[in-house]
Amino acid sequence: MKKILVTGANGQLGRCIRDAAAGYPDFEFVFVSKEDLDIEKADLVAEYFRKNNFTHCINTAAYTKVEQAESEEEKAFAINAKAVKNLASTCNEYDVVLLHISTDYVFDGKKKTPYLETDPTDPINVYGASKLKGEQHIQKITEKHFILRTSWLYSQYGHNFLKTILKHAEAGKPLTITTEQTGTPTNANDLAKALLQIIAQDSKEYGVYHYSNGGETTWFGFAEEILKQTEKLKDANLAKTNHYRTFAARPEYSVLDNTKAQNKLKLNYIDWRESLQSVIKKTVINL
Repeated sequence: MKKILVTGANGQLGRCIRDAAAGYPDFEFVFVSKEDLDIEKADLVAEYFRKNNFTHCINTAAYTKVEQAESEEEKAFAINAKAVKNLASTCNEYDVVLLHISTDYVFDGKKKTPYLETDPTDPINVYGASKLKGEQHIQKITEKHFILRTSWLYSQYGHNFLKTILKHAEAGKPLTITTEQTGTPTNANDLAKALLQIIAQDSKEYGVYHYSNGGETTWFGFAEEILKQTEKLKDANLAKTNHYRTFAARPEYSVLDNTKAQNKLKLNYIDWRESLQSVIKKTVINL
């Protein structure tokens, strides 16, 4: 019997894992939010693992506010690095396999071809630096780990780009979206299924992997496709800009190469446009 701890239960990926868990009736899942278990406190993490016989831990808990991280560096590192170190140490002590979510923002975006796992990391903002530090803690502390870097995550849950675009379009607000960044929108439901597939196949191919949907676009292209698929494009006030100012620097190009995950973990992925269709069907916008 596999017993799986899922942190960050109330986030969009945590909620997608809860949905995907229905397909694995033989697995026992324990979903925890910060109120249930504060992973920044090493003693609480160790005690929680001691009381439970976990075989796997999926860490989806993260500080993901890229802009705010620039002025909240300590908070970003506390969640994305220190808490990850606590989980890695405890997983190592209790022989638990750790599955951890990282980001395309560990790269500087200067490449013009999809990033490989072996490419040098060089984050250009606090968020990326804090996520990279979390990766490094895991790699130093525990052998039994899967680090999945993903990109531009969205779903029918929480606050994300998809929900923002639809809310603004519904309200008739102007949308000025950047063309300066190229990446791959990734459906969190697909990532959730991939994580559970890794566990189900008892893979021992530990290490760092890239997992995203297929293809690439800009944030403007993503917005345009959202509006097309929801039949709102004709009436939307959509404009592009190539000088959208942000506090945090962002990689210009952060497309991930998924070949290693395909070959070693047998993970399939679909084009981002196709995957977007399935999320739009599930999405309810509360204006």
